Amino acid sequence: MTGGAMSLLSKLRCITVDVTGTLIAYKGELGDYYCMAAKAIGLPCPDYKRVHEGFKLAYTDMAQKYPCFGFSAKIPNLVWWKTVVRDSFVKAGYEYDEETFEKVFKRIYSTFGSAAPYSVFQDSRPFLRWARQKGLIVGLVSNAEYRYQEVILPALGLNKGEWDFGVFSGIEGVEKPDPRIYKLALERAGNIAPEEVLHIGDSMRKDYVPAKSIGMHAFLLDRFKTEAAKDWREAGAIVLPDLVAVQQLLESDKLKC
Repeated sequence: MTGGAMSLLSKLRCITVDVTGTLIAYKGELGDYYCMAAKAIGLPCPDYKRVHEGFKLAYTDMAQKYPCFGFSAKIPNLVWWKTVVRDSFVKAGYEYDEETFEKVFKRIYSTFGSAAPYSVFQDSRPFLRWARQKGLIVGLVSNAEYRYQEVILPALGLNKGEWDFGVFSGIEGVEKPDPRIYKLALERAGNIAPEEVLHIGDSMRKDYVPAKSIGMHAFLLDRFKTEAAKDWREAGAIVLPDLVAVQQLLESDKLKC
């Protein structure tokens, strides 16, 4: 840092933000929603832990075989999720006949395509509005399917008025931690230089490392006081507790570049 260095905020033209874990969070546990779907048609509630573990296995398997929610394989979003949900139950030890499964799946798919399982962090909207008031372009970069952009975020009140563009893996066919998703964000922002962009997320592997690798600035949020945050700091990352702290740090002019 030199005496003539510019503050980071004065140099920025764009801020990109991760979505889940940064702007919004899941409410409750996955098992809550699978249980509600089963009980709604008169079935006993599946074991929460087994369903959760089954889901993690099923989702990971499907994401490896058909990444970006089946984008390249041209698998319809509904079919991709139907496979994940069916395999989640099977791996948890629950096998339903086709008619029964169809009823359960419809409820689960509908729920996760609505605002119901999500909550918006209190500082999300104020931060996005502050950034835009500062004249910054605001973009969202997320490993998420098309319903986030078209249904879920608007239902949560995070409308296009709060952000300028979105780069969602299920729509673009590229996902974090692939740096290409961040290059796409630069294009959407108007082909601006990476050093004029700050990315904010909650994953060292998916957010910080790939964003920095193409020359962007990056901060990490540690909203849930994770053990990994200590390693992030030791690796040289700027780690902050929430978006209020991000705004305060940017406005303080302590960061020079």
